[in-house]
Amino acid sequence: MTSPAASQHVLVIGAGFAGLSAATSLAQRGYRVTILEKNDGPGGRARVFQAQGFTFDMGPSWYWMPEVFEQYFARFGRKVSDYYELVRLDPSYQVIFGANDAVDIPAKMAELRQLFEHYEPGSAARLDEFLRQAAYKYEVGINKFVHMPGRSLLEFADPRLLVDALRLDVLQSMHKHVRRFFKNPKLLQLVEFPILFLGATSENTPALYSLMNYADLALGTWYPKGGMHQIVRGMVQLAQEQGVTLEYGQEVQQITVENGRATGVQTAAGFRPADVVIAGADYHHAEQHLLPPQHRHYDEAYWNSRTMAPSSLLFYLGISKRLPKLRHHNLFFDEDFEQHAHEIYEQPQWPSKPLFYVSAPSQTDPTVAPEGCENLFLLMPVAPDLDDPEETRERYYHQMMDRLERHVGENIRDFVVYKRSYAHRDFVADYHSYKGNAYGLANTLRQTAILKPTLKSKKVSNLYFTGQLTVPGPGVPPSLISGQVVAKEVEKENRIKK
Repeated sequence: MTSPAASQHVLVIGAGFAGLSAATSLAQRGYRVTILEKNDGPGGRARVFQAQGFTFDMGPSWYWMPEVFEQYFARFGRKVSDYYELVRLDPSYQVIFGANDAVDIPAKMAELRQLFEHYEPGSAARLDEFLRQAAYKYEVGINKFVHMPGRSLLEFADPRLLVDALRLDVLQSMHKHVRRFFKNPKLLQLVEFPILFLGATSENTPALYSLMNYADLALGTWYPKGGMHQIVRGMVQLAQEQGVTLEYGQEVQQITVENGRATGVQTAAGFRPADVVIAGADYHHAEQHLLPPQHRHYDEAYWNSRTMAPSSLLFYLGISKRLPKLRHHNLFFDEDFEQHAHEIYEQPQWPSKPLFYVSAPSQTDPTVAPEGCENLFLLMPVAPDLDDPEETRERYYHQMMDRLERHVGENIRDFVVYKRSYAHRDFVADYHSYKGNAYGLANTLRQTAILKPTLKSKKVSNLYFTGQLTVPGPGVPPSLISGQVVAKEVEKENRIKK
């Protein structure tokens, strides 16, 4: 017998993590689902490209929270290992604090405790307590709260959830919280560095997000062999196994609305009818540019008042020699950590003395670079909504390379055989990214849960939004969850109408 859902056609705009997740979840429930993607391949910010024998992941490079991916594939009776092979990195990453001052962050907890004790006697025991509290936040946050659609305060009406919420430290700042446990400046940088990518200073970020430290220090840093895009390939294969149709080079130009309902979308190839539309593209673009004004829930003033997570200046480099002093992940904290954060969030400008990050996946995976070569990905967090001239990119390229060469103790620039930069204007061109942001909305207290842009339009009854600008927030695991949350809401609304 045909499922009632089979008569419903869902159009998903965008083949990023959230779009793929939403589409596959609904296809499993019996819906006919088509994904329309403007670019020539899937993945959104996690696209991939090849040049001169090098394979470059374009965006996410950290694989944290492995059980989120396991749980996702398990929903369809699959395992991660059906699609890609994971390896745990040890060391997890390297932190460069200054000249001849670098430390490997070990994967083993016993060694990590010794490292903390080395920097601050007595801190190993405090690390245990810090991670115990972070584990609780992780368990409640990832397994309960991030799966809430954030549409009403009534979602939190269960007294047990209220107790959980009080224990999550949402009203205490990350800055104050971590200083209850550690005093050493290097340890503080180590536990606060994930905040740099969440979109606010540690003073303005809820201590709830110490759950990221549990993901980092306890659950570990992993790598899918072949690169991060292997996750996307696996998700695409799973989507197709569930019956999802993917169409590339199909940019949506307009969401057509009649009598308060989206009847479909307009592309260059013509009108595409739909019973449900899910926008996995940039939320601001989808609402402010694809919808007629009378059907928009938010206005430009609202969006302009939002605190955005950072943009990034990226360089993809192919190097014609190996660099043995690098690890897979390398964090350059050899300048003032708090000053850089201030220049991103409090007084937006190009940073005077930037922090940056270098990924060298060829240290782990020889398939991503020709033999004897190194694949480098340089990332410098920067404020969104900045002018992005070529000369500015070049100036920071040389600043980063000066420090990278000083760390490895050898010339690199003369061995660069491939180079490509990527920043604000590229994020806008490729993803319609609001203000050229790379990570979505900042995870501040005023932009958490129900205070994020709603996942369901309040003016168009069958229009939904998913991805990093709505619940639960930025990052690959949250985007994966976002798609599942939206799919559940679509199914719930459909049952109510029946």
